Amino acid sequence: MRERTIASHFARAALGGARRHGYDYSGLLQQLGISPELLDEPRARIAPEQFAQLIQALWLALDDEYLGFGQAPSRPGSFAMMCHAVIHCRNLDKALHRGLLFYSLFPGAPRLTLSREDEWVRLSLDDSQLWDPDHFLSESLLVIWHRFGSWLIGQRIRLEQATFSYPRPEHGAEYDLLFSCPLEFSMPQSSLLFHSRYLAMPLLQDERTLKHFLERSPADLLSRPDDGDSLSSRLRRLLSRDSSHWPDLEAVAAHLHISPQTLRRHLREEGSSFQELKDQLRRDIAIYHLSRADLSLQQIAEQLGFSEPSAFHRAFKKWTGLTPGAYRAQEN
Repeated sequence: MRERTIASHFARAALGGARRHGYDYSGLLQQLGISPELLDEPRARIAPEQFAQLIQALWLALDDEYLGFGQAPSRPGSFAMMCHAVIHCRNLDKALHRGLLFYSLFPGAPRLTLSREDEWVRLSLDDSQLWDPDHFLSESLLVIWHRFGSWLIGQRIRLEQATFSYPRPEHGAEYDLLFSCPLEFSMPQSSLLFHSRYLAMPLLQDERTLKHFLERSPADLLSRPDDGDSLSSRLRRLLSRDSSHWPDLEAVAAHLHISPQTLRRHLREEGSSFQELKDQLRRDIAIYHLSRADLSLQQIAEQLGFSEPSAFHRAFKKWTGLTPGAYRAQEN
């Protein structure tokens, strides 16, 4: 319930390769409970597990882990074989280099490279030859390699910067969920920058944990938000601890040992606000319950702190473009 929902944009973008190859995915969407109306609504959100299932189903349908966006397809199972090739490496440095070498053996595969910049390491992606109008594959590759590396060493690799070879897209506000670090657009290359100290860290995973990891990966790597250390991420974790009690800004500021003015300023610098964070969390909790039919609309409204169901109705439509009843109807 605490997981962030996925913007409908990413589901539409993921289907771009299927459309390009003439694949009729209407039956697949029906099977997953994703209605065309939801996909057509820019403000709509879908549950993380739905998105992961969509990605996995498209891999199998298209016989391509690149989902039709690469110069050449990547057969399903390629990512798993790469994981088996790196799981016994001594440290992250060896694992990343071996993993990137694995993919370099396939003609037409997107090229990723590691380079040193003093005490920093940059993972760069050459996305110049991709058919990727919505940048879905570029985003996915950077996200997957970052989170895969973090999983290998058992801790999140803190990103210092993410750069992109294209202008800030319309869905750029979602990038905080993907990368949680300073972002630069219209740069010479797409890349992630992190400290070199991570490369010397030993791998904490083995064949046993890899088997469980591969049951849903890398689809679930894409469906999970980056649990970063920005103030917005910290506040979201704090607010999600007890959805039945919504503290005000002053109480949260006191908990963090800063003034309300400082809290507002820091959130503004991150392009957010306290009310926006609360609304995003309430939206995601509402979607969680609406997709499961475990609570009535009135019960959901009460849990989210709305005094009247009509107020919840108006707020949910403002957040997603759909009424709670319409959302529940298309989910079931």
